[in-house]
Amino acid sequence: MNNPENTIQNTIKKAIAGNQIAFSTLLNIFWNDVYGFQLKRTKNENDAEDITIQTFSKAFDKLSSYNSKYEFKTWLISISKNIHIDLIRKRKNNVLDPWNNNDAVKKALDNSPSPEDQLITEQNLATLLAHIKQLKPHYQKVINLRYFNELSYADIAEQLNEPINNVKVKLLRAKKLLAEAIKNKN
Repeated sequence: MNNPENTIQNTIKKAIAGNQIAFSTLLNIFWNDVYGFQLKRTKNENDAEDITIQTFSKAFDKLSSYNSKYEFKTWLISISKNIHIDLIRKRKNNVLDPWNNNDAVKKALDNSPSPEDQLITEQNLATLLAHIKQLKPHYQKVINLRYFNELSYADIAEQLNEPINNVKVKLLRAKKLLAEAIKNKN
C-alpha cells in the first residue's frame, strides 16, 4: 500500500528537480487547503485567491528549503499566513501614507521568473505551441503575452484591461491546463 505522505515527498523531490507535472500535482493537491484557510481568514474571495497564488509562487521558489520532517501542508499554511500578515501590514502602511507609490514594489516582485515560468519557456517550442493552441482563447492570450511577448503581470493587466489578480489567476489556470495537456500527451 502506498503511503500518501511518501507519494507527496516523491512529488516534492520531482518538483525540486524541475518536473512541471510535479508542480501541477502539488498545486492540485493543496490548492483547496490553502485557499480555504485564507478564505476563512480574509473573508474575501479575491484576497484569498491572490494570497493562495502568492503562497504557491513563494513555496515553489523556495521548495529546496522545505524540511521533510514537517507536513508539506503545514509548511504551505505557514507561508500563506505570513503573506497574509505582510498584506495587512502593507495595507496599514498605505493607509498611513496615502502618497506611497507601489509601482516599484509591483515591478520588483514581477520581474523574476518562477520555476514554473522557466520550465514553460524551456519546453520544446513546437510541442508547446501545439498544446497552447488546445487551450481556450483567453488562456492562449495570457500565455502568449507572458511567455512570448515577455510582458509583466502589470503590463498584461493593462493590455487586457483587467485587474492584475485576474491576470495572475488566468495565467495560473492556463499553466495548470497546459501541464495537464502535456501530462495526458505523455
